[in-house]
Amino acid sequence: MRGFVRKTGNLRRILPINERFWAKFDLLRTLVRRDLEARYKGSVLGNLWPLLNQLSQLLIYTYVFSIVLKVKLSLKTLPENNFTFGLWLFAGLVPWIAFSGGLNQAASSVIGQPNLVKKVVFPLGLLPLVPILSTFIESSFGLIALIFFVAISSHTLHTSLALLPLVWIPQLLLTAGLGYLTAGLTVFLRDIPQSLGVILNIWMYLTPIIYPASAIPEEWRRLVFWLNPMTAIVEGYRDLILVGEVKHWGELGVSSLIALVIFCSGLWCYRRLRPAFADVL
Repeated sequence: MRGFVRKTGNLRRILPINERFWAKFDLLRTLVRRDLEARYKGSVLGNLWPLLNQLSQLLIYTYVFSIVLKVKLSLKTLPENNFTFGLWLFAGLVPWIAFSGGLNQAASSVIGQPNLVKKVVFPLGLLPLVPILSTFIESSFGLIALIFFVAISSHTLHTSLALLPLVWIPQLLLTAGLGYLTAGLTVFLRDIPQSLGVILNIWMYLTPIIYPASAIPEEWRRLVFWLNPMTAIVEGYRDLILVGEVKHWGELGVSSLIALVIFCSGLWCYRRLRPAFADVL
């Protein structure tokens, strides 16, 4: 804790946040680091496995949709070929893998740590955040690879990359809100993780990840953009990384509002259920 205080001393003087917050932040950072280290401990490739998993999905979907089904794209900043389709597809897969992977693991985060739950002094609000942040950090390997290949293909780096935090914030809020909700409910309903897998499979195909949004019928397209927050997040990634401009400001704003509401609702539900966790486990 002392080392962390020295490192963040200047930040503490600027931000009017109490010491209790910094203690929790330090604990969360330690838990995330240990989680990342434990996931691939003993493996030869270590934390490169998440990138390899993402690339394997990229190759499969690119082959099926670009080569077999011959889905075509038209991006003014990139040439029209199978490699461009792969980049476009990867830009949609990166946020979805971080979202679905983090949510799946967060759902079992409380029941998987019964010893911590029964400790009176342990801040249980951190448990769902650990797998969510770990998966988000893992997805950054794929994001870096994506930006690298886009730079090679287009011979430029878009300045719009500086706006990526505007997409990360609603993504994290949405994942954390649903993570809190499912983690709390799973303590009492153990079918939640299995049901979540089915729901996420359906949700993925309702989001224009492996097919362009233009393929959605016009009468349904607005509903998909305005009611499905992941649609705006996925399109935001593509706009900022591939195109170099944001084409869906309104949809991204609504998505951020929905994500904030879900986060507050999920956290409220988790806190209401938290006192009974120890008794059930």
